[in-house]
Amino acid sequence: MKANLTVAVSGLHRGENPQPGAAVIASLRRRFPGIRLVGLSYDPLESGLYGQGLDHADIAYLIPYPGAGTRALLERLGEIHAREALTAVIPCLDSEIQNYIDLQDALLDMGIRTMLPSQRAFETRHKANLYEFCRQIGVATPITRVAMNEFTVHQFAEEIGYPVYVKGCLYEAQLVSSRLELAAAYQEIVRVWGWPIIVQQVIAGEEYDVAGVGDGKGGIIQSCTIRKLLRTSHGKGFGGIVVDNPEIARLSGRIIGELKWNGPFELEFLKGNGTPYTLFEINPRFPAWIDFPSQIGCNMPALVGEHLFGLRSKGSQPCAVGRMFVRHSVDVLGDFADFAAMSTSGQRLIPGAGGQQEMTS
Repeated sequence: MKANLTVAVSGLHRGENPQPGAAVIASLRRRFPGIRLVGLSYDPLESGLYGQGLDHADIAYLIPYPGAGTRALLERLGEIHAREALTAVIPCLDSEIQNYIDLQDALLDMGIRTMLPSQRAFETRHKANLYEFCRQIGVATPITRVAMNEFTVHQFAEEIGYPVYVKGCLYEAQLVSSRLELAAAYQEIVRVWGWPIIVQQVIAGEEYDVAGVGDGKGGIIQSCTIRKLLRTSHGKGFGGIVVDNPEIARLSGRIIGELKWNGPFELEFLKGNGTPYTLFEINPRFPAWIDFPSQIGCNMPALVGEHLFGLRSKGSQPCAVGRMFVRHSVDVLGDFADFAAMSTSGQRLIPGAGGQQEMTS
């Protein structure tokens, strides 16, 4: 089978709070060297729009923020599709997944494929719903309460006991140790993200991440488990080591099996002294470190690509225990003319990033 493969990928920023898009792009190029990658950006200052290399798209387009809704997104993707003839889209940010779930049938009618969780699975993994889900399936998780106003934020914090985390429904988390700190934290989160506010029990311990791909039927096509060695102020893994942990594997299988998860996922666990492995988050996309396993033969974005392209899978080997990564920052050079062009035209050709060739399978 021959096909010209063109995939749109979002989440291109690689700064202090890195997004997964650039790592997904690099992983896809490792498996499909002639693929054409289209970057989808919300901001002309996203770092992935500048520089060159394996992890850069061939061309990038500005798209409306998720809050603009499905109609605005569909119209913009239609414009991009008319120019690029997209084969598939891989969204890489939590805040945009709902829009793509809502649009997946309309996109398929246009010839654009997606690999997304069901609406039930997506809603179940929300921070506000995760506690009840874990309680039902017998998986440990921090006590979590959903506050709709200032009074209940303070009430729940007192009931759980300080310190607690206060979190936005989609993004941002702050650790607070007193009523005074709590007020400042939730007011800042509400100002940016609005209500509700999540109040969550703190469990100290080592952090583990599981990145994987679900088959939509209850199985895991492939996964990789790391223990975090370094974390940013946002809790992002800046260093990690592959581990073989049967208990985490068992829990991951139960969680993904119950959700019948379809497509990329990230499970985040904590393990404290004398406490069980505790699930504290399910993310509906790959983590930012997903190119690390790709470099050691466990290419999970490629598995998604094979599914989206209808190609026979070449398979993926397990991650070798003991392999590790440490992320470092570099200066990505650009020209102000590139920024100005992206800001005014909404698109930018990225030279030297890659090229489109005929793919065979």
